[in-house]
Amino acid sequence: MLERYGHGGDLWTAEETFGRPKEQFLDFSSNMNPLGPPAIVADIFREHWRDIVKYPDPAVRELRHKLAHRYKVPVESILVGNGAAELIDLTVRVLKPGVTALARPSFSEYEEAVVKTGGRIHEVPLHERHSYVLQADDAENACQASDLLFLGHPNNPTGRLIPKPLLDHLAKSSRQLVIDEAFMDFVPHEEQVSMLQRAASSRNVFVIRSMTKFYAIPGIRLGFMVAHPDWIKRIKALQVQWSVNDIAQRIGCGVLDDEGFEQESRRWLETEKSWLIGELAGLGLDVVPSEVNFVLFAFPASMGITVKQAQLYMGRQGILIRDASLFAGLNERYVRVAVRLREDNERLIRGLADMLQQLGASASDEGHAGGGL
Repeated sequence: MLERYGHGGDLWTAEETFGRPKEQFLDFSSNMNPLGPPAIVADIFREHWRDIVKYPDPAVRELRHKLAHRYKVPVESILVGNGAAELIDLTVRVLKPGVTALARPSFSEYEEAVVKTGGRIHEVPLHERHSYVLQADDAENACQASDLLFLGHPNNPTGRLIPKPLLDHLAKSSRQLVIDEAFMDFVPHEEQVSMLQRAASSRNVFVIRSMTKFYAIPGIRLGFMVAHPDWIKRIKALQVQWSVNDIAQRIGCGVLDDEGFEQESRRWLETEKSWLIGELAGLGLDVVPSEVNFVLFAFPASMGITVKQAQLYMGRQGILIRDASLFAGLNERYVRVAVRLREDNERLIRGLADMLQQLGASASDEGHAGGGL
């Protein structure tokens, strides 16, 4: 299984599975910005590699101040971490919820963090008939049944935002609300839908951000969270000293200054996401609308094709796709793919078209054979 460690982008397992070098795969299974990393990242490595002989700033002061200025929140409300994954784990460890409400489907690390603390899960369904957008009645039921709501905004793997009026309503409740905004950078007019500023002044709202997706630096591990200063102090107390290394801190500061990269990335995504969704739909696939840089789709039941068949076929062609059936709440027909550059997206569409022709023909032949018995 390509996702043996719970994520896409595992080129080492792909190499073992399909017998070709890691560098020869076209990876649609992880959701990184294909325009990145920004050029400043190379400059930082070249100019500051000697600084690894020094300890990093344990308070991550420069980056926290830059983030505070960028998002207009108090610096005391910001904690920087070794990727969003560390902050998810730390937040749940501090809050220690008895019952946590999680959307189905959603990112698996929310549940893993809850289980580690001995907590229980209350499932919040995201319905296909509503294009996987969280509904108010389901959210209200979750509030009644849980101590904590942990929600993706936009959600992974569906790519859908939570309606802002619903989020505002949830934030006013007495329930603790943790919002994962890992892909928010890709959303046009993010300032209108993000909950960062609300989290800075609220005692029950926590927002976690990743910097690895938009800036394509997953190997660096960098993320931050915003919450009331009192909570930030408690969460920081559990964080391992020097969790964020010096190079990561410098890169975080550098990429935040690159406005040209941000503008180019948003122009690319607006064009390529629309094109890719149109092409996928043109193949007869059931495509879920997306607000971000990845797309969830399903093979119609009439095709008789499963994601595992598709993953094997495409992997042999050097194209990696994400098995979305591994997300609780989705079945064996669901696939998630990243939006990449046009040449790569065209190769994906050609590969899927060939696969549909080959596997569809095989299914048809088997049906005829079975009908003759």
